[in-house]
Amino acid sequence: MTKARIKALREALTAHGFAGWIQPRADEFQGEYVPPSADRLAWLTGFTGSAGISVVLQDKAAVFSDGRYTLQLTQETAPDIFETRHSIEAPANDWVSANLAKGQILAYDPWLLTPSEVQKFKDAAAKAGGSLEAAPQNLVDAVWTDRPAPPQAPIVPHLLDYAGEASADKRARLAADLAGKDLDAALLTAPDGVAWLLNVRGGDVAHTPLPLSFAILGADAGVSWFVDAAKLDGNVREWVGNQVDIQPFEQFPAALEAFNGKRVLVPRSAPAATNQILEANGAEVTSGDDPTSLPKARKNAAEIAGARAAHLRDAIAIARFLYWLDTEAQAGGVTELQASDQLEAYRRELEGFRDLSFPTISGAGPNGAIVHYRVTPESDRALEPGSLYLVDSGGQFVDGTTDITRTIAIGAPTDEMRRAYTLVLKGHLGLSAAKFPKGVTGAQLDSLARAPLWAAGLDFDHGTGHGVGSYLSVHEGPQRISKAGTAALEPGMILSNEPGYYKTDAFGIRIENLILTEPVDIFGGERDSLGFETLTFAPYDRRLIDSDMLSSQEINQVNAYHAQVKALVGPHVPAAVAKWLTAATSPL
Repeated sequence: MTKARIKALREALTAHGFAGWIQPRADEFQGEYVPPSADRLAWLTGFTGSAGISVVLQDKAAVFSDGRYTLQLTQETAPDIFETRHSIEAPANDWVSANLAKGQILAYDPWLLTPSEVQKFKDAAAKAGGSLEAAPQNLVDAVWTDRPAPPQAPIVPHLLDYAGEASADKRARLAADLAGKDLDAALLTAPDGVAWLLNVRGGDVAHTPLPLSFAILGADAGVSWFVDAAKLDGNVREWVGNQVDIQPFEQFPAALEAFNGKRVLVPRSAPAATNQILEANGAEVTSGDDPTSLPKARKNAAEIAGARAAHLRDAIAIARFLYWLDTEAQAGGVTELQASDQLEAYRRELEGFRDLSFPTISGAGPNGAIVHYRVTPESDRALEPGSLYLVDSGGQFVDGTTDITRTIAIGAPTDEMRRAYTLVLKGHLGLSAAKFPKGVTGAQLDSLARAPLWAAGLDFDHGTGHGVGSYLSVHEGPQRISKAGTAALEPGMILSNEPGYYKTDAFGIRIENLILTEPVDIFGGERDSLGFETLTFAPYDRRLIDSDMLSSQEINQVNAYHAQVKALVGPHVPAAVAKWLTAATSPL
């Protein structure tokens, strides 16, 4: 099937005079999650990861993704068709400069690449003696004969009790900033930013309550919202108010043509097509950050209260699940799919639950070493005695978004497993206890979680922590804790704390809690400082902790956390689970 699709694409390229095609994972909204109608990379190559890009030439092709998907990339793509490459170590633009022939034209869809991505490929094509051109239509869509219809999930109000600030107040605040910078308008091309600004939620992509739409915010606080009218009812129209001009989604490109002589802020993450249309029609484009990004990341009091409440309810499901694992799975026979289904069933009983926040990563034994493993009936593996089980999961609640990872010993763990787990735990504890001056970035904190592993000659090939939204995306920027985390952390930002270790074909270990950035008082301190409040409450697996490897401070930290878990969660779970929880949180 893949061969036939590649053949059809190559024929379309030939018909248009092109030598190659760039196909990213992203759709026109440049988000992590895309609906089936826009999952072009998966349709073309078979690769289903959440980040990647492919370049198809007439005689060769390659697929690129990051370290989270190294194993998955090779498993899901055909080696006789595609080369597979690490997108950081061997990026797609370098491959283009090495493989595009002189005089050849490489084509792309300007709605699917950002301006910086276009520039990289333009430079790469020029280095090869070729050129880059925007195609008159998306050539994958042209040959995708059974392409699903675009989603039309209903859009609903996100009530003030949960949002904490009226949309009109948000619009006025952001518009004043635009006016202060002598800007006439700002494009909003990230659906989570539009949802946050208008206090609405949708369901156009799996597990993230997004209404796929664009918006233009004016310096007068008026908004043009480009959205499929079939998703709206009278209630939503009344909710957003008459300062929001609702227009058909397909009118967005035409609306950009009307900004002749105007100064327009375009997010760096916007599709290149927006810049190209604006500039072609005489607008002055200012490239910058999405104006909703930082305000959305700084959770207000209502959003923080919602996050705490959602995490406490989520902890009930996690405790019931961990008890179930200890009573049902320890003898073997339970599979990854059964475990994942059981956890989801417990979550669905919780008040305010709307959906999972992402497909549960349920990895037993060697499958746990695949960082973003997704279990299927074909890959489903039993949780066998003497192995580790990694489960990374989360819930979307109307008042908050959760994300937690625990690694569980099935049967007796080996000394190697206990040593690796304890090294990961030490990094996790070090980051959660961090105190730092305002202005510190995620990159500066990242080494705290890696230091114990580094000292043992180990590391992990993913970020330590990502930002998390408020009943929005489980992966939110600009905040993150990673080697590339350039945003300064600010009060109200929620992030994950999830170091790990992965031994290919053997086991995977990851420990994840969500943490809230908050001001802290330091006795004798001379600078305003920040620290973290842990939002997630679930026991670490004591069977995997080698206490001899922990300092007295780390032991006290684990014991204090476990005491909190017992006190907060114990009263809300069945008696048998509470009894198990008492043992699971007993002092080291």
